[in-house]
Amino acid sequence: MWQRIKTAIILIIIVGIALFASQSAVLFAPLLLVGATIGAHEWTKLMPKWRMPMRFVLLELVIAIAAMWADMLWVGWWAASLVIWLFAMSWVSRFPERTERWYGKHLASVGVIVLTAAITAMFYLWQQSPWWLMYVFLLVWCADSGAYFVGRKFGRRKMAPRVSPNKSVEGLIGGLVTGLLVVWYISVEKLQLSGSALAAFVALSAVTILASVLGDLFESMLKRRADIKDSGTILPGHGGILDRIDSLLSATPIFALGFWGLLQMGWLIS
Repeated sequence: MWQRIKTAIILIIIVGIALFASQSAVLFAPLLLVGATIGAHEWTKLMPKWRMPMRFVLLELVIAIAAMWADMLWVGWWAASLVIWLFAMSWVSRFPERTERWYGKHLASVGVIVLTAAITAMFYLWQQSPWWLMYVFLLVWCADSGAYFVGRKFGRRKMAPRVSPNKSVEGLIGGLVTGLLVVWYISVEKLQLSGSALAAFVALSAVTILASVLGDLFESMLKRRADIKDSGTILPGHGGILDRIDSLLSATPIFALGFWGLLQMGWLIS
């Protein structure tokens, strides 16, 4: 437990400095690219065996670098990831049956889209304001904590027993309620939203919370299919990078897509 706490503290310091220390991308962009490189390496462990896994890592790094500065394509990446997460709901619900439909070499394409969409979404939200990205982090962390404590105390009905036996429907409800308390405070007290803008922002945040749960379940499913416990060992006490950001892989691009839409409609000001 102490090792997990120490690692978490170090991560919070590193991410906090990268987010807020400079208005230029000199700190944050390299951190994202390092995360993309490590995440891509860990993704190769979740796929069927490749002879040259570094080819996938280099491919993802090149695409991530190009995508971060091709902002006219960002919405396309987020929309593509949304399609994948919609399919992922079916994959998770049917696991372990019909794994041949998604577990194959095309899982590499899924990895490229998911990782690139998450990285560009984080970069986009950070450009709007570091606090917008922090909002997504806070939303996911609070929902995850609420789900853990409520599920541990009241969990009875298993949500996806063949993928993640410890997750319960009661925990999901507890996480959603906990996250929405944060949403209500931010949207009403800080952003002072009302009417249609308030309803849309709350709905987007609720969908983001649900998406974060799907991201967690999806990575758990991949690890079960690949027969590994953790995606990596780079974070002592936590596992790998993907083990820590699995919820953000789905939550961040979906929030960014909805956030972009709300900006276009004039319901939010960045």
